[in-house]
Amino acid sequence: MPKISAFDIRVGSLIEHQGKLWRVLKKNHVKPGKGGAFVQVEMKETNQGTKLNERFRSSDKVEKAHVEQKKMQYLYADGSDHIFMDTGTFEQLTIPGESIEDQIGFLLPNTEVQLNFHNESPIGMDLPDNVVLTIADTETVVKGQTAAGGGKPATMETGIRVTVPPFVNIGDKVKINTETGDYVERAE
Repeated sequence: MPKISAFDIRVGSLIEHQGKLWRVLKKNHVKPGKGGAFVQVEMKETNQGTKLNERFRSSDKVEKAHVEQKKMQYLYADGSDHIFMDTGTFEQLTIPGESIEDQIGFLLPNTEVQLNFHNESPIGMDLPDNVVLTIADTETVVKGQTAAGGGKPATMETGIRVTVPPFVNIGDKVKINTETGDYVERAE
């Protein structure tokens, strides 16, 4: 396993620590008035989902987890499971919904994603930066009425809720940022 300085840890990275695999959620450099600088890292264990706050000194080394990435295509939901297909081998893979619940709202059939594997087990998914979704439900804005904050709530075809500008309507396609869940622009 390649070892890296604790200061080179990035948010989203996978590291091996205390014999377990962790995803880095937050990282904070701290330089106290006395003593050496350190990095405060908040991590989530990939199997149990337990969180850990750990402090690393500049001299500490951490093991960067070996992650294999595969291009996959999202096919469909099967109950609470989700079916993906390897775009190279056409092999299908079932992933339980709870392991990707934060990202499911951005997935439509045929969406290309990158699945990350550690020791042949899927451990995470990288979505495209933006996805285009159709508005399934939103309020109509009455002419002359100004919406508070310039937006209105809308439910997308996948069930996620997004704040959209007053001029978009049910049936419109809109581009959504998958990292923030924010409206980007109207799509064709």
